[in-house]
Amino acid sequence: MSSHLAFDLGAESGRAMLGRLSKGRITLAELCRFANEPVRSNGSLQWDILRLWHEMRRGLTLTGDTALRSIGVDTWGCDYALLGERGNLLENPYHYRDARHEGTMDVVCLRVGREQLYAQTGSQILPINTLFQLYAASEATPRLIEAARAFLMVPDLLNYWLTGRLCSEYTIASTTQMVDARTRTWATPLLDALNLPSHLLQPLVEPGTLIGELRDDIHPALAGTPVVAPACHDTGSAFASVDSEGGAFLSSGTWSLFGAEVPQPIMTARARDLNFTNEGGVCGTTRLLKNIGGMWLMQACIRGWASAGQRLSYDELLQSAGDDRLAFPALFDPDHPAFFKPADMASAIADFCRTSGQTVPSTPSAYARAILESLALKYRAVVESLEEITGVHYRYIRIVGGGSRNRLLNQFTADATGRPVIAGPIEATALGNIAMQMLATGAVSSLAEARQIIAESFPTERFEPRAADRWEDQYQRFRDYGEVTSVRT
Repeated sequence: MSSHLAFDLGAESGRAMLGRLSKGRITLAELCRFANEPVRSNGSLQWDILRLWHEMRRGLTLTGDTALRSIGVDTWGCDYALLGERGNLLENPYHYRDARHEGTMDVVCLRVGREQLYAQTGSQILPINTLFQLYAASEATPRLIEAARAFLMVPDLLNYWLTGRLCSEYTIASTTQMVDARTRTWATPLLDALNLPSHLLQPLVEPGTLIGELRDDIHPALAGTPVVAPACHDTGSAFASVDSEGGAFLSSGTWSLFGAEVPQPIMTARARDLNFTNEGGVCGTTRLLKNIGGMWLMQACIRGWASAGQRLSYDELLQSAGDDRLAFPALFDPDHPAFFKPADMASAIADFCRTSGQTVPSTPSAYARAILESLALKYRAVVESLEEITGVHYRYIRIVGGGSRNRLLNQFTADATGRPVIAGPIEATALGNIAMQMLATGAVSSLAEARQIIAESFPTERFEPRAADRWEDQYQRFRDYGEVTSVRT
């Protein structure tokens, strides 16, 4: 038996997952799960990183007497930390939805130019990208930047605390818009042109690198356990878990990450205009994909209703939204700027409906139905754009992650795109994390072997398209209600 511990931290929650490989099969056990709730202080929204670190240390204790072969960490992308001269954390990492970097994207694009920015990095231009966050910090708090001695993405910080080694894993670094997608190196000329502190950047390491051993003071019983950099970006780990050859890939959660694994970055003018990103993949590959608002819209609605005294569970909403009498109450692009961080999501959707001449959903169930149908139609727009860029026809869509449990959205996706949907595994991110740990420690001989083991260990569910004519009509309506494939967010 080979046991591996995966820490998987998403934008809503984190967990410690113990994976055991035995006789060609993997089993997963959730040791603990914990909320990842940002803290608002002095007008800023920041991550409670020390609370997450505390929960990770608790997860280590819950391994009991298990002999771990390795440990790996993956997290959400874009957010970073700064260390001081003694290796101390200078401040909590800012949340990508914080207001500090509002408007910064436009300033940077004026200085550098969108075309040049994409030509150097191949990154989707989004206001949450680390480049814009760091630029905003340099303008707002220059003395803090001067005091810094190291720049680390969130999983790099956690790896530093685990091992004492400063390095930056490539897949998470590729979410910064500060990496040259062709050379897989830091785009230091870009940072220098913007007067950003490129000297703070740490050496890049590829996924699957053994970066060190667990420090004695973290957990004496596990001291010396190898710490592996898997794909430290959670979407990178999700991609690593399955072989989606011939199909498009959708990691479904707070964000929907829709794309395909390609051997080389695609940085054409059309890819730029359609705002596709080239993010780092495992084993030298690239993840060509697009970020979509995802279940964030539903989560935000649920929180808004709860604050108003109407408590609804996610499962209850999905069940009631399945009533076909609610079909197509309103349609909208989930990536419209109005939905990024509104004070109240349901109100933002209602305002969009009024502005576009649509009927405002009258119940939470109708809001849920509108969100799910709009997401499914957005997936169609993106897969068609993906095919245009790559020249490949994707025969099916593979959905993984927590959102793969959403059977209603899975069926809508099949219906809207006219392609079969294969859903699962649910725990793709943790499994991809463990797959790269197994590869790094020699528990498997290749990524293909790890993926095959995962495929044989975790069942999937298939959804066939239906009602094609009905969805075709709605797709044209969806496109009429906003710029879908050509929007520059």
